[in-house]
Amino acid sequence: MPRLAVAFFCSGFAALLCQIVWQRMLGIFAGSDTVSAALVVGAFLAGLGLGSIIGARIADRLSPYRAMIGFALAEAGVAVFALVSKFFLYDFLATDLAGVVDDPVAIFALCFAGLVLPTTLMGASLPLLARAIATSLDTVAERIGKLYGLNTVGAGLGALLGGWLLVGNMGFVGALVLAAGLDLLAAALALTLLPAMKRDGADRPPTPAPARAAAQAEPFGSLKLWCFLVFLSGYVIVALEIVWVRLMGQVGQYHAYLFPTVLGVFLLADGAGMALAARMVRTMKDPRPAFFMTQAGGFALGALLIMALWLALPYWPINQVLSADVQRLRGEGLLTTVILTVLVVGPPSFLIGMTFPFVQRAVQQDLASVGARVGWVQLANILGNAAGSILTGLVTFHFLGTAGTLQLLALLSVLLMVGWLWKAGRGRRPELALAGACALALVVLPGNAAFWSRLHAEKPGQRTAWAEDRSGVAFFRDDGSVAADPAVAAEPSGPFFIQGFSQGRIPFLPIHQFLGAVGPLMHPNPERVLCIGIGSGGTPWAAGVSPATQEVRAIELVGPVITALEELAERHPQGPIAEMFRNPRWRLEYGDGRRALSKGEEQYDIIQADAILPEGSHSGLLYSEEFLQSVRRRLAPGGIYVQWGPTRRTVETFAAVFPHTLLLMPGSVLIGSDTPIPYDPAALARRFADPAVAAHLARGNRNGTVYADFFARPAIAWGPATPRAEASLTDVFPRDEFYLNNEVTGTQSLSRPADVLAGAPTPR
Repeated sequence: MPRLAVAFFCSGFAALLCQIVWQRMLGIFAGSDTVSAALVVGAFLAGLGLGSIIGARIADRLSPYRAMIGFALAEAGVAVFALVSKFFLYDFLATDLAGVVDDPVAIFALCFAGLVLPTTLMGASLPLLARAIATSLDTVAERIGKLYGLNTVGAGLGALLGGWLLVGNMGFVGALVLAAGLDLLAAALALTLLPAMKRDGADRPPTPAPARAAAQAEPFGSLKLWCFLVFLSGYVIVALEIVWVRLMGQVGQYHAYLFPTVLGVFLLADGAGMALAARMVRTMKDPRPAFFMTQAGGFALGALLIMALWLALPYWPINQVLSADVQRLRGEGLLTTVILTVLVVGPPSFLIGMTFPFVQRAVQQDLASVGARVGWVQLANILGNAAGSILTGLVTFHFLGTAGTLQLLALLSVLLMVGWLWKAGRGRRPELALAGACALALVVLPGNAAFWSRLHAEKPGQRTAWAEDRSGVAFFRDDGSVAADPAVAAEPSGPFFIQGFSQGRIPFLPIHQFLGAVGPLMHPNPERVLCIGIGSGGTPWAAGVSPATQEVRAIELVGPVITALEELAERHPQGPIAEMFRNPRWRLEYGDGRRALSKGEEQYDIIQADAILPEGSHSGLLYSEEFLQSVRRRLAPGGIYVQWGPTRRTVETFAAVFPHTLLLMPGSVLIGSDTPIPYDPAALARRFADPAVAAHLARGNRNGTVYADFFARPAIAWGPATPRAEASLTDVFPRDEFYLNNEVTGTQSLSRPADVLAGAPTPR
């Protein structure tokens, strides 16, 4: 058991490392929107479910000795696939088939094909291991619970260490190599047990129990009933996990470390709960009350902790470091977010994790069918996880919102307890109290409007515009600032939050308007403009500054951004936002901008990216060498690309892709092209000062910014002959996104191309 504990721990650690990397690679192929993400998750879970079915069917036909060999082979197979997976998942699917496949069914099929072998082996490993260690009915539930608990703890550490340390320092490929090594270690440890197992006679096949005895050996309910209960339990816990990710993402701002933190805490607490419950089951006469109480107690505690956090956020001391209006990516803000994640996610995950050994105690009544029962219960759990993930991410978030999703989970928890009380009798006070707690949560949980208003620090009397769907949350808070000109006092003024970030404002920030306007004002004939990202609207609005521009197509990954802007347009029909919805020159659409670049053959005179913090989650997909190459392919002859250059690595990667590159200082705005860029700072300043241009930009912001200040210093220029370093930001190693592992330096000290070259890492 000690060696198997280490082996299954390593297996769980490696599985989460692989999952993190594989989901990121397949996300590039399928797209970063929530529908595509659900397809990837569904394909991953489908493979695990297939493995559970296969394991359930074959495990009990094997002797413990052969089952141990099967477990070792499964781990070795996962290791081999981890080593070669980049060639199929990234080089072929994400690169060669980018934009070629668009049908959701085809996307799911290809994702499933890419993951079916390793995930099937992962899914089969637990039934095989359960068969290998099943020597006594008295200990089998305890042993399975302990091993699966350690496997889950390993997975939790894999998520935490992988997300916080390994991926950021080793890159995706390095993390896969480490995962393969851990899987091979697990296989080797299992193989060292074979000589002793053979001596103990574990190489003999199991003796089937008589059919009648096997059928009668279900004193706590049938296997089908428990599979149904496990399905519901799996649904609730994963749906809760997705709620936690959305909630903590808003509280702590979405960054590369947030999801691994929520997932890691969830899995560690889940595994610890399994380990404790595994110690309890040997002497437990009836596991049913314990199952229902921990399941309902876990949800009730989860709802209570979410409510406590929601109520506490506006008050001292939390509001000092986690206010919606401050950055929370480093220092006290980041530390406080981690502590709150542990407090909010850990306790309910611990309680619900205890249910797994209780289920094993209920269903394991025959040594000859241990593997099958483990496999079918695991399949039910995986199906529940898949339903919780897909239905929550795609359906309940979309139609019910976060608060409505919590209310739905409260209703499911109440129904579970009512079913048990109907069976066991209504005089069971602990279960009645927990049923009442779940029912209370259903009543007292706030609605979506109140939920998000509090999280975005709305004060009484302020007007807001917000929206939520499966792709995220957008929230505008009108701070009611008094304008100098009474004629514009009614115009909106305040921060625009997207996924917890308040990078944009209305009136539009000058840097956003500069990013939108500089390309069309430099290009001699900017007929077609593509904007990657809409934000608060400043960049696409300014992109229409030239009368020569016939089309401004703007694509936003977070759908509620457009919905919230539409609400503002209805309130302020004379404003620039309403003009963009009314004027056919602008086309604002929901979608994945990177994926849009990989589809079709249209070319654009100007392509622009809205400013995004390099520390934001998945920001690396918009700063990577591969993304810039896709932009370059879609530029018309003489076309230019405009992007914010917040860090040295973004500048270095940009210059490595575009033969002609400009860095306008001090605005840190990058401009790239395949042809020489027509840059004349004096002429550009005159264009910005032109009355028609100034009037257009003033509609977005009347504060009279001197836009020439954004390029007051001499531009830094690269030509085809200028020495430059290799690109340091790639899809498989987005260094700036993992900012705690890779020092992020700004660009204000740069004055010549050699400064970037001098600060570049040595190519590897």
